[in-house]
Amino acid sequence: MTDGATVRPMTRAEFDEWIVVETETYAADLARATGQTMEEARGGAAEQLRRFLPQGSLTDGVFLMRVLDGVGEPVGSLWLGPYPERAGAGWVYDVEIDENRRGEGLGRVAMLAAERIGREAGWSALGLNVFGHNARARALYDSLGYAVAATTMMKSLTD
Repeated sequence: MTDGATVRPMTRAEFDEWIVVETETYAADLARATGQTMEEARGGAAEQLRRFLPQGSLTDGVFLMRVLDGVGEPVGSLWLGPYPERAGAGWVYDVEIDENRRGEGLGRVAMLAAERIGREAGWSALGLNVFGHNARARALYDSLGYAVAATTMMKSLTD
């Protein structure tokens, strides 16, 4: 149930935990999507996180949020910041809901909060990337009115 579900800024301790998990989760997605080894993907994930969060949780213009369920329990995270390729727009770098809480509408709560935060930040648009294997997230974004701006496709030649 999403009644009362919301987001709030991460604490420093939550950020310190989140960055470790985020690096590993992103690396796993990169490895799955690109065919890289986990070691290669970890290096790429860590480099990208350093580039987009040069001052960690204190990086200017970045919103690092915890998603809370209706009773205030943390059930996920949301990371927003400026869109690096479009001035005046924002980017959803990551939205993650705990595996055992997916399908309850909490991702929708997080994305609606992202849109509210973006409007308050003065962004003209909000962009995101979704891996092709994440059908549930793609369906959520479609239902919220996000449109495909570009598509990268790949076919494995080693299967």
